[in-house]
Amino acid sequence: MRKNIIPILMIALATALGGCASQSILREPISGAAPVGSPSFRQSMGNVIGTPFIGGNRITTLSNGVEIFPSMLSAIRGAKKTITLETFVFEKGEVPRAFAEALAARARAGVKVLVILDAHGASKSRAYNNLLDSAGVRVVRYHPVFYPDIRRYNNRTHRKLLVVDGKVGFIGGVGIADQWDGNADSPEHWRDSHYRIEGPAVAQIQAAFSENWLRTQKELLVGPDFFPALSPAGSVAASSFHSSPRNGNYAVPLMYHLAIASARTSLKIENAYFVPDDKTIEALVLAARRGVHVEIIVPGEHIDQKAVRRASRKRWDKLLDAGIEIYEFEPTMIHCKLLIADGLFVSIGSANFDNRSLRLNDEANFDVLDAPFAAQQSRIFAQDRARSQRITRENGNGKLTEAPLQVVQTPVETQL
Repeated sequence: MRKNIIPILMIALATALGGCASQSILREPISGAAPVGSPSFRQSMGNVIGTPFIGGNRITTLSNGVEIFPSMLSAIRGAKKTITLETFVFEKGEVPRAFAEALAARARAGVKVLVILDAHGASKSRAYNNLLDSAGVRVVRYHPVFYPDIRRYNNRTHRKLLVVDGKVGFIGGVGIADQWDGNADSPEHWRDSHYRIEGPAVAQIQAAFSENWLRTQKELLVGPDFFPALSPAGSVAASSFHSSPRNGNYAVPLMYHLAIASARTSLKIENAYFVPDDKTIEALVLAARRGVHVEIIVPGEHIDQKAVRRASRKRWDKLLDAGIEIYEFEPTMIHCKLLIADGLFVSIGSANFDNRSLRLNDEANFDVLDAPFAAQQSRIFAQDRARSQRITRENGNGKLTEAPLQVVQTPVETQL
């Protein structure tokens, strides 16, 4: 019992200290934003979040663990010089052991293997400490419980990044755990998406990892092993960016607000923890009122934290009144983080629509400006929507009353 009480107390105190972060960083929703398809939008989005769009990329969509884990493990096993991995979740099980063994094997072969694991979300990965340490894998625990500044415990790294040889990157919503295995074919196997990236934007993914490696190890990653010259691998314009609110980088909420304000015809949002603040709700309502067709898919009864679902539903009144369509995914837990605006702009990655992602956690997303890629993601969105129940006043248990945001902050232990 004593072994568990300290983390519980730390979580409670950290959550209390983080309560003041519930306000939006914007006084009012963005006005005057240029349409998604305009040159001004490309310039605004790329430079406001700090990483301009760069062409020449190829993106492969991986759906569910049945596609995601084999692709990631294949890349790891083929590494020649470097592997960098940063993740919030690394649990104990068959999938995590496969990753631990693959990382250890490459380290023994002389590959530089650097791993950042969140001290809270990846606490169960300590079962593989001996395996990784003995092989020479350098593992960093991000913001341990026993840290001089207790407020840091509320700042987790929620990023899900993998870069191999500085040339192939992976980003998305998947953690290293058995619940992501399979093909979303049962409540035990979650629905999620991850993405394999090749091309110049891989260096931007590596930069996100390098930021936290520098912060924790005071070691700057440079040179061709980590940042090789990258030739075009495709035709997609993309931008990988990272957000660190504790250090004044609010790229994630700025990206969400600018995408919403710039949409003119459609917004499709698929998100695991959808607990938007007041200004985000206002921005979505304004979009609907100017004629944007807004659709949102969230988890239904299959969700790892029931309290998050209740908190989310208490934020829906104004959205439903504005004609925004909200769907709850029925077959299993849906863990995707996807936004599509006007069939052209797509954002994917680790960031949720909740206070932890917008104000507390380190996150990493990947933005894409490409109509064919957006069309592919829209088809996947439609497939998920077809397996979802639309929520209305009639089937949503009557009036969904709005609650103060302070009581709906997602706890540290709930967000994956």
